[in-house]
Amino acid sequence: MSKIKNIVVLTGAGISAESGIRTFRDTGGLWEDHSIEEVATPQGYADNPELVLGFYNARRAQLSKVEPNAAHIALAKLEAGLMERGGLLTIVTQNVDDLHERGGAKNIIHMHGELLSQWCRVCDRKFKSAEAFTLQSQCPKCESIGKVRPDIVWFGEMPYFMDTIEAHIQNCDLFVSIGTSGAVYPAAGYVQVARGLGKQTLEINLEPSEGSYLFHESRLGKAGEMVPAWVDEILGLL
Repeated sequence: MSKIKNIVVLTGAGISAESGIRTFRDTGGLWEDHSIEEVATPQGYADNPELVLGFYNARRAQLSKVEPNAAHIALAKLEAGLMERGGLLTIVTQNVDDLHERGGAKNIIHMHGELLSQWCRVCDRKFKSAEAFTLQSQCPKCESIGKVRPDIVWFGEMPYFMDTIEAHIQNCDLFVSIGTSGAVYPAAGYVQVARGLGKQTLEINLEPSEGSYLFHESRLGKAGEMVPAWVDEILGLL
């Protein structure tokens, strides 16, 4: 690879699955016997907010039972190594867990929201909380009751920080996708954006993604094994 200073890494469910977090494609596309339409759409929330709140309460409670794996920790190592050399690692994650943060990384963009962030539909403010929320819960900002929803981007909603993400891709030397299916847009289209800008591209995945053919290189295997090896390789080139 030519001189690399700035790297954008896109991560998906595959990197967290190795820590024990279940992906939404498990069991035929169902989450704990609920359809995506029931628990991951604005209409599902409007139809049954209690069900949706309970679903995300359970997902949030799971965070205390899992730990970042070697891939998360390796990316934090890469971030520190690039910073020491005047470079930048930007992690763009589709995951709503906090494993990148707990793994030590700092420059993280959560394009699909965060389990530990809540959003009041009355005052439009967002706040961090690990608590369980119900229809009786009160917003700590405006004190409205029963109006706090998970700060999660659901199907049919616009992902966060789109302009910022594309700006980082424009300024990077290498775009890397780790643990993604390549099926969910707009994230699945970022490799095409990077290629169109003349950037180097790499996929690290358990198996080829739907857009695997778009990458300059594809490395297949477990993220917990492949990512640390790749990070050591990159740091050795700097």
